[in-house]
Amino acid sequence: MLENCKSAKERWGGVSEIIDRWLQERQDMLVHYCSLATIEEFDEEDPVQCEKVQRLCQIMMDYVSAGHFEVYGQLLREGQEFNNTKALAEADKLYAQVEKTTDAVLDFNDKYQETDDLSSLPGDLSRLGVQLETRFEAEDGMIAVLHVAHKNLVA
Repeated sequence: MLENCKSAKERWGGVSEIIDRWLQERQDMLVHYCSLATIEEFDEEDPVQCEKVQRLCQIMMDYVSAGHFEVYGQLLREGQEFNNTKALAEADKLYAQVEKTTDAVLDFNDKYQETDDLSSLPGDLSRLGVQLETRFEAEDGMIAVLHVAHKNLVA
């Protein structure tokens, strides 16, 4: 039994670090998002504004990629390891919500990676904010049901 606990800690103890790093990326993305959301008029000739838009796109894509290719997989493996079928079923529903927001994030990135037309950026930022809020709630739910629920078993 002690060996199983040690094995679980070795396997899943690092997940908290991965999640912490990822949530820090989320915070960085939100800081960039908010700095853009406060601008009333955008000018594609303003290099500072263009740089802010491109930086948001870059950070957002890094965040989304880390979620899809690193964090979600770790969370699902943890739920499977602990044979938590109820949590896995809930995570499937939450992941479906995340997936719906991914298209909106990708569309925003595709549209604004090149900053040659920022005329519709205020409205697009507003719509993106709604999608990100939905995404964060679903991701936080996945963390809660697949990681936090097992935290005491890993410690």
